[in-house]
Amino acid sequence: MAVEVEKRASAEVDFFTEYGEGSRYRIEEVIGKGSYGVVCSAFDTHLGEKVAIKKINDIFEHVSDATRILREIKLLRLLRHPDIVEIKHILLPPSRREFKDIYVVFELMESDLHQVIKANDDLTPEHYQFFLYQLLRGLKYIHTANVFHRDLKPKNILANADCKLKICDFGLARVAFNDTPMAIFWTYTPAIDIWSIGCIFAELLTGKPLFPGKNVVHQLDLMTDLLGTPPPETIARIRNEKARRYLNSMRKKKPIPLSYKFRNADPLALRLLERMLAFDPKDRPTAEEALADPYFRNLARVEREPSAQPVTKMEFEFERRRITKDDVRELIYREILEYHPKMLKEFLEGAEPTGFMYPSAVDKFKKQFAHLEEHYGNGSAAPPQRQHSSSLPSLAARPGKVIGPMLHYNNCGATTASIETNEQRKTLRTSGMPAQYIVPSSSYPRKHPSCKNEGEEDRMEGSNSMQPKPDLYVARKVAAAQGRTGSHW
Repeated sequence: MAVEVEKRASAEVDFFTEYGEGSRYRIEEVIGKGSYGVVCSAFDTHLGEKVAIKKINDIFEHVSDATRILREIKLLRLLRHPDIVEIKHILLPPSRREFKDIYVVFELMESDLHQVIKANDDLTPEHYQFFLYQLLRGLKYIHTANVFHRDLKPKNILANADCKLKICDFGLARVAFNDTPMAIFWTYTPAIDIWSIGCIFAELLTGKPLFPGKNVVHQLDLMTDLLGTPPPETIARIRNEKARRYLNSMRKKKPIPLSYKFRNADPLALRLLERMLAFDPKDRPTAEEALADPYFRNLARVEREPSAQPVTKMEFEFERRRITKDDVRELIYREILEYHPKMLKEFLEGAEPTGFMYPSAVDKFKKQFAHLEEHYGNGSAAPPQRQHSSSLPSLAARPGKVIGPMLHYNNCGATTASIETNEQRKTLRTSGMPAQYIVPSSSYPRKHPSCKNEGEEDRMEGSNSMQPKPDLYVARKVAAAQGRTGSHW
């Protein structure tokens, strides 16, 4: 009997040692909470670094939500780039056919761009340039994979104190395949991402959303007040009849020079911004063309910025058919096995994974998460809640906590810029237009017609030494806005 117990204990140790889940992560504290579940910071004892572990609850309650989670974890596995947030690991569930929660391990970021903008009113031209450069570099990689994000906004851009940005939240992203009937629809999608990047850049320059529309009509009014009324041929290409009628009935407006709205801004920056905010999608530059703009002349050679291999149809065949709850559960399980090579091999060979005879580390984390969640917020303000049901939102350690290095480009002679602690400013929130608008329908389009009911390091192979590398980081924290509502959590 003692021998049997010893064998069982030995097997359990081997299992946890092999997969590193039983003792690898030391849970520290809850850093976010919302309708999707809870996020804890943790310490990876194997790599000696902090991570964020996100527990996503009841993912199969709605097939559309589960499909969004599947889409995101698949895309983040396929899109490996220094300007895109990284999934480091996904914990093995205790049962292949009955699990309902998943635990995803991400790199831990300190804040997001929304909080950076709110908390700092003295960002410098060097910051603006470096931020926009990173966003366009990441977008070039995403678009060359034939992937379109479709939900770019400051809350979906993670930030660290060294000014490093990473794009996250791919729950509304889509992959384009040229041989499908949707090819015409996809023609406009890359331009929507460029529009969103333009709006993010404008918000950086002013500290306020560019088009904070309260409704459809107000949104179009704000857009045309700045950009002027589009020509008849552009209006004719808008697929939404209501938008076409309203724009056709609108009095003629002339565009306002961007130099009037963005006083003291770099003229080259405004010239690029004007291109990205072209009302007609076909007039906007691609991400690669934007990177080649004179505004970035001292930063990098665009032809050496990494491109991606197009995502294959096989990876996203589930998008082409109606899938059931059991289908999506099996597909998510298959994605999880990508982080468990031995069990993936067993799965592909048709064997039932033997690892399930031992306890999963998920059981341990369930208890820890439950305990931390129960005590989260004791003696402090209630935790901020998400404003929308996104599958894998931002992974910042503390909203509003960080901005700030001294930023120095050793290859372009820019002066060092330090950021002092600032009082946080009130920021107008952007209100998007309905999903049916194909025209730039808000500063950061939330949904597109196809979403019907759905909820590093700067150096890498292919990059060159001309990339901006802040070589002096003096991270000065701004005061944390504890308990702020409306954050990315």
